[in-house]
Amino acid sequence: MNRTRWTRSPHLAVDLAHIGLIRGGRRILRDLSWRIRPGQHWVLQGANGAGKTQLLKLIAGDVWPQPLPAARRVYHLRGAVSDEPLGVKERIAYLGAERQDRYEHYRWNHRVSSIVGTGIEHCDIPLRRLTSAERLRVAQMLRRLGIAALAARRFLTLSQGERRLVLLARALVSRPALLLLDEPLNGLDEANRVRVLAALATLRRSRLPWIYATHRADEAPGGATHRARLQRGRLQTGTWRRFRATPAVRAPQQQRLQRKPLRKRLRASLLELRNAAVWRDGTAVLRDMSLHIRSSDCWVVHGANGSGKSTLLATLHGDHGVASPGTVWRRGHRPGTPLQEFQRRVGRVSPELQAALPRQQTALDCVVAGLRGAFRLDGASRWSERRAAMQALRRVGALRLAARRCGELSYGQARRVLFARALAGHADIFLLDEPYTGLDAPTRVRLRALVDNLAGMERSIVIATHHRDDWPQHATHELELGAGRVRYCGPLRQGRELAGQS
Repeated sequence: MNRTRWTRSPHLAVDLAHIGLIRGGRRILRDLSWRIRPGQHWVLQGANGAGKTQLLKLIAGDVWPQPLPAARRVYHLRGAVSDEPLGVKERIAYLGAERQDRYEHYRWNHRVSSIVGTGIEHCDIPLRRLTSAERLRVAQMLRRLGIAALAARRFLTLSQGERRLVLLARALVSRPALLLLDEPLNGLDEANRVRVLAALATLRRSRLPWIYATHRADEAPGGATHRARLQRGRLQTGTWRRFRATPAVRAPQQQRLQRKPLRKRLRASLLELRNAAVWRDGTAVLRDMSLHIRSSDCWVVHGANGSGKSTLLATLHGDHGVASPGTVWRRGHRPGTPLQEFQRRVGRVSPELQAALPRQQTALDCVVAGLRGAFRLDGASRWSERRAAMQALRRVGALRLAARRCGELSYGQARRVLFARALAGHADIFLLDEPYTGLDAPTRVRLRALVDNLAGMERSIVIATHHRDDWPQHATHELELGAGRVRYCGPLRQGRELAGQS
């Protein structure tokens, strides 16, 4: 590529040389060098904890490298050269789980059109009224991603997948000079995954450089020109064609188990919804919902983004009330009494719960707090609690994370800690909302096998997922939702393959 052409380009070029990064006393990046040029479209891969998110944040200017003598981080834009991101930071669009969680943490509940408009303003919250031309630009972007119907909705009333699409619209409407996408398809149904990949494919002829981090090789967008793999703090780079020619390393396949037949004996009831409706911010998210969950049931909940899956699981947990005349019944819980005793017998994994994990608390303390049905550890932990927490961390392959603070963990590592938190107690039922989001292939295989074992041991499970290969082998029932209503509710339908589909 002609050097004069890219140095004067309206798109960003970045040079990283001999970069080191230490976070929380741990070395994340080691002597890393990388050149990113206009017109290059990168796919970035690596295991959980490899440092992908930290690398993207370093490029975006949110993280600073070690001040080493030979280290260089240089940005080129329109002929100007800067060794600091301050002059170009507003021209870099970054989309990842941490940015999405920030809206939940600070309760930023603006309307979708306003959230997307902040991309034009290069800020997190609306600061001014957009011009008519800017409002038209926002509307066009919403239509481009197929979410124009969400324009007037409040952000926190949306599903996780809908939020991700809104934040992608926010990133693209800013007309960035560099686009950084950290697992952008997490939480999206199949139709929306196709929609996002199609939107990125339209950029293949653009000089806009982008970096797309993903754990699923099959979700790489069309138009990728280069590929980078981060391992033990070091980066291997090359053209997309050269990497594609190399056989992919596959995660070990778990043993295929026979579906567990429905038992004919009487099983105890655990949870029951009757004609339930749930409203959020004046919108009916669930309507006429009836569901009966018994001991040893394994329910799969599926449906498009916004169909009400996450709201349903949160309602079962007790986070949302049911509008009259609908009712909800939970075994061992009397109406009018606190829900904590019931919730202590629930193992829960959800994006909202992960976002609420205290950043300064260690992984071990987070699991101990879960044993007590709390977010934060109140008082010193007992030896028996620490032993149970360590055993749970070992089961999910996260024992080495016990002393690490949650704020230092990658998204996938924090998800494993959340699994351990759910497993540490003696749960009667597990509520799992997109539990494998953000996990690398070996970790997904490990945790899927763990969930299969729970189902095989006759533990009750309700799992919401968009990927067919995430359905437990011992699934007994399925619930299909559409626009907040039941499309199917009953025993697992025959002819549906649970494995190898997405």
